[in-house]
Amino acid sequence: MSEQPATVRVVIVDDHPLVRDGVRACLEASPHLRVVGEAGDAAAAERLILAERPDLALVDIGMRGESGIDLIARLRRQEVPTRLVVLTMYDNPEYVAEAMRAGARGYVLKDAPSDEIFAAIDAVQAGGCYYSAGVDPVAGSGHPAGPLLTHREKEVLALIAEGLNNKRIASALGMSVRTVETHRLNIKRKVGIEGTAALLKYAFGREWAR
Repeated sequence: MSEQPATVRVVIVDDHPLVRDGVRACLEASPHLRVVGEAGDAAAAERLILAERPDLALVDIGMRGESGIDLIARLRRQEVPTRLVVLTMYDNPEYVAEAMRAGARGYVLKDAPSDEIFAAIDAVQAGGCYYSAGVDPVAGSGHPAGPLLTHREKEVLALIAEGLNNKRIASALGMSVRTVETHRLNIKRKVGIEGTAALLKYAFGREWAR
């Protein structure tokens, strides 16, 4: 007699209720998957995942407030054991690379066949990774051309490119020096670089930030 697969407890993170309803209906069609919660933003998702400790979370990228990638990175820093899979409409290679650097184990497109969600869950639960057909995990593996920086972070980066120090940036943008320092740290974390020299080089090379 074959052993029945263990039930996989899943959380859905997406800011569109209709999307969450559709994903839930898809997952609950499988007797081996159980949705244990839903969240519509990163803060609520973090609380839910820390409380429920699900086996896996399906996380959208573009949400109000913090992005799904920020959420994934924060959960990884807390060493939460939940496996994290991106479920998004964005097939941009830079987003793929940033999501994987943050700690995602899979990247599934919302317009993919529903079978891909099941395949991703199976692969990730088995200790592997999964990418939707058409998603290239290598193409964006360098520094991303357009990471998910906030509008304020882009403004700070543009002024860094102009050679302004923290005090002058703070004055130009009407914020404290400490806030500018926080933005600089967030930018470096998001693009995966360290040190002031590397940040300057990155800023000079980013035409989109000007």
